Parts: sequence; C-alpha cells; structure tokens
Amino acid sequence: MVFVKDDGVFDAPIEKVWKYLNDTTGRHQHDAYEIKGVREQKGNTLVLDVNTKRPKGGWDKEVWKFIMDPPFGFEFEALEGPAKGTRQTHTYIPVGNKTKVIVTGDFRLAGMDDATTRKMTLKNLENAFDQDNGNIQKL
Repeated sequence: MVFVKDDGVFDAPIEKVWKYLNDTTGRHQHDAYEIKGVREQKGNTLVLDVNTKRPKGGWDKEVWKFIMDPPFGFEFEALEGPAKGTRQTHTYIPVGNKTKVIVTGDFRLAGMDDATTRKMTLKNLENAFDQDNGNIQKL
C-alpha cells in the first residue's frame, strides 16, 4: 500500500464541479475506466460495477464504493479487483470562481511494487483531473 497526496485547481466554481460529478448524461467519462452499472445505492453511498483499463491493454472488472458528501467531497474504496483495498478521499475547497481538489489515500495495484504504484497512481490522477477540467468547461 502506498500513501499518495495530490491536488489541483479546477477552472470552475464548486457548484459547477458538483453538477459535473453528478452528471447522468454521459459527460463524466474517463479513458481509464467505464462504469458498467449501479450495484447498490443507499442514501449517499453508491456501489458500482466498473471496468478498469490495464496498463498493457484489456480490462479488469472491479467494484467501487463511493460515499458522497457534497459539496465537500467523497470517499472511495475499491472493494474488488486489482485495486482492492485502495481508499482515497477527494476534498473540494471553493477558491473564488475556482475549486481546489485535494486527493489523499492509500493505493494498491496488484502485482506492482510501491514505486510503480505511486507513479501509476499520480499519472492516473493527473489524467483524470485533466479530463474532468476539460469536460467541466463544456457544461
């Protein structure tokens, strides 16, 4: 398990960020994963079936749990799959017409050493942030 902390600033107010995070029209997408369905939803907790892209091609099946706490952030846990045991928290802070996000967590990637896990996690977070920031602008 590798502890990672990363942050970024979205070029949008927090209300627009949350509108995007809750988008059901398909705008909230990432290259690295596909949400295949909602397994369970109770209150602010969602359990999702997800396909995640392998670094060398192909897809893995995973189960993810989100506990949403708008507008402050959400908690994430990988319940099944290669990242099982990964836990992360995304915290959103309004900064005028922008929104800072801080991601902290313990990350696991089956079969990978700590240095590779850290490198891949930071790369995945950067890619997801860049995709989100671009998509938010289209709302």
